[in-house]
Amino acid sequence: MSFRSHVSRYVLRTICLMSLALVGGNLPAEDLCPEEKAAGFVSIFDGKTFTGWTGATDGYEIVDGTIRCIPGQGGNLLTQKEYADFILRVEFKLSAGGNNGIGIRAPEKGHVATEGIEIQILDNTAEKYNTIAPYQFHGSVYGLIPSKREHTPKVNEWNQQEVECIDRKIAVRLNGKVIVEGDLDEALKNGAMDGREHPGAKRTAGRVGLLGHDDPVQFRHIRIREITDGQK
Repeated sequence: MSFRSHVSRYVLRTICLMSLALVGGNLPAEDLCPEEKAAGFVSIFDGKTFTGWTGATDGYEIVDGTIRCIPGQGGNLLTQKEYADFILRVEFKLSAGGNNGIGIRAPEKGHVATEGIEIQILDNTAEKYNTIAPYQFHGSVYGLIPSKREHTPKVNEWNQQEVECIDRKIAVRLNGKVIVEGDLDEALKNGAMDGREHPGAKRTAGRVGLLGHDDPVQFRHIRIREITDGQK
C-alpha cells in the first residue's frame, strides 16, 4: 500500500462515517463498522475500563463510553502494546480552549513530544493561542511538521481524526480532510522547527495514547489497524 491513500480507503472511511451518522454517532465504543472489521481495524478502548492502557489512569475518567481528561489533571495515558506502522482512528470533543495530544511511537515514560511523537489536539480558535507557532496548531506533528490552517476542529462537537504512520511518513486527516502530510526525516534534516532535539522522531515503534493538558477533552471510538510489510 502506498503512502497516499487509495480511493477504496476513502470510500471505506465515508461508509463508516455514514454508518455512525445514521445512529446519531452513538455506537458502543467497542464496536467497529463491518467495513473496518474487514479491513483489519481493532478497538483499543472497550468503552468501560482502562483495560490495555497504562500510565496516568488516575488523570482520566470514563464517562458514557468516552475517555475524559479530568480538569486540572491529565497526563500520559498510553496503550500497553507497542505499534510500529499503523492507521489510528479516534473521535474527540474539545472544550473551548481545550488542549490535548495524541501520542504515537511513544516510550512508556518521558516527554512524548520529544521522546516519542505528538499529534496536537487543540482549539485553535481560542484567543489565548493567538501567538502560537505553526507547529503547535491542531493536527501538527508537534515541533516538527505544521498542519494546514484552513481546517480546524469543531468545539463542543465530535470530530473524526485519522493518523497514518508508515515508515517515515505521517498523514493526519481531520473530518475527512488532509491537514498534515509529511516525512519525519525531512522534518529533522535541517533541525526541528521548534529548535529542540527530537530523538523520538527516529523511533520505529512505540505506544499510542492520549497526552492530557488539564482540559476536559473527551475521546471515543479509538481503533487501530496495524500495517505489515506486505501492505506498505
